[in-house]
Amino acid sequence: MTAHPLKTLGRAAALLLATASLPACAQTAPRSANDADPALWVVKDQDTTIYLFGTVHVLKPGLTWFDEAVKTAFDKSDTLVLELVMPDTATMQGLVQAKGANPTGPTLTERLPADKRPVFIKAVTDLGLPATALDRVKPWLAATTLSVVPLGKLGYDQANGPEEVLTTAAKAGNKRIEGLETAEQQLGYFAGLSDTAQLSFLTSTLDELPKLGSTMSEMVDDWAAGDPDKLAKLLNEDLKTTPELGKVLLADRNARWAKWIEARMAKPGTVFVAVGAGHLAGSESVQAMLAKDGVKATRIAY
Repeated sequence: MTAHPLKTLGRAAALLLATASLPACAQTAPRSANDADPALWVVKDQDTTIYLFGTVHVLKPGLTWFDEAVKTAFDKSDTLVLELVMPDTATMQGLVQAKGANPTGPTLTERLPADKRPVFIKAVTDLGLPATALDRVKPWLAATTLSVVPLGKLGYDQANGPEEVLTTAAKAGNKRIEGLETAEQQLGYFAGLSDTAQLSFLTSTLDELPKLGSTMSEMVDDWAAGDPDKLAKLLNEDLKTTPELGKVLLADRNARWAKWIEARMAKPGTVFVAVGAGHLAGSESVQAMLAKDGVKATRIAY
């Protein structure tokens, strides 16, 4: 694998971890308003408050969400908890190469069904890379790259995403910043998927690429409107074709995070937890996992 794609993939590989793959959806009109009111929940007892906020990792500029109840909750918090605290670029690139490279055996193009090979090659060259640039990476990394990198051409930027905004604000406010997982763990979830699941992830990604713009527009609309039910419906529909992906990247992680929240409730303080919005939606959401243990997460109306 050449150095060129690695430089592109290092940051990209971490961006899609909240939702695993982009859900299919119908074409929708762009948002006409800049105001966004994403969903926010709280879990609390006498001396501990934990806010749960869902994010979309990349956004277009101009969308106003860090205000009202979200800003109030953040300002009250002494700790910001993210899915992970991003390591430096060199470390991330090393992890991606270790978890995502496939230096021997058939190339990735050769491993794909014959009817998907031209689509794959076109998707790679559309990124400005040589046709063979992803031939020596594992299917999960190719799928992640093809899902995320094109978003930049559509105007989405990680710098506008909640994680970047919240991290900057936390540093300015001298708040503690923690990660629920490490980058090595997160990349390991992808790398640990069965070969069948990885190839399914890649082929479904290729099928959805023509709808990437409308997909993201729909997802951001649901997020900005504070509608986790619609978001869950989109995610659940997509994950029907890759159940292993849903279990490893959503359900299992949600269960672990719920246990983390329950343990954290034993210590006083106020915590602002920001994770991908897909983790706070649906029947296997973090809130649902908490409810199984008798812990109630209450939606904050604003």
